[in-house]
Amino acid sequence: MYAFRNESPVPVELASTTFGPLEKYVPANDNHQGGAYIGLRRSTVDGRTDAVGGFDIPPELRSAFLELARHGDFMQTATGRKFWPMDPRADEVFIEDIAHSLAMQCRYAGHCLRYYTVAEHSVLMARHLRPEGVEVALWALLHDASEAYLVDVPRPVKPHLNGYKAAENKVMAAVTRRFQMAEEMPAAVHEADERIIADELVNLVPMDWHGKHRNPLGVKLQYWSPENAKGEFLATFDALMDAREVA
Repeated sequence: MYAFRNESPVPVELASTTFGPLEKYVPANDNHQGGAYIGLRRSTVDGRTDAVGGFDIPPELRSAFLELARHGDFMQTATGRKFWPMDPRADEVFIEDIAHSLAMQCRYAGHCLRYYTVAEHSVLMARHLRPEGVEVALWALLHDASEAYLVDVPRPVKPHLNGYKAAENKVMAAVTRRFQMAEEMPAAVHEADERIIADELVNLVPMDWHGKHRNPLGVKLQYWSPENAKGEFLATFDALMDAREVA
């Protein structure tokens, strides 16, 4: 299922001194267990069908039944799964999809001097905040995870898109449930997300508004390719999950 990750191996030299060498990524989650979808329960009557709301559903009708009950339509994800952005569910959130999408999206709607991905932005924040603890660093890594399903909308546009904020909140709620994170973004992550703009100004044509961003994090942009940004994102996630288990 994950063989596509071997097509563009991440160079060893990209290993982070913060998180250690990049190991082979092991899928963090899957929404199939023993052939049954998470969220359905196994029938205690015959052991052959799943049950929803007290009704047994034959396997051949299960997928169609679930889709009829959804709000809105689905989008195809990078791994070939379905995700309903207007009806997000935690068991349909996959770190592989998030990493791939954010690694393919450029910050500032592409108005950069050099290609700079949302995935790199997230990794730089996670590395900077690692001393604040695993949970804070994990929130930093995934603070833009909703953009994997709703895209990175420029700040001046968001307030004028009716329903976008509500959709963003629902997707992030599904993300936090999936990865067992705190529901609210830590204050340190919110602050870092504002301060990193000062570091990123080096990648923008100088303008007057830059003057109000005078408190940088002190990170250095690497301008990773999408393939490398995805690898660094997944390696960082893996390292944080390992650190969480040790803690």
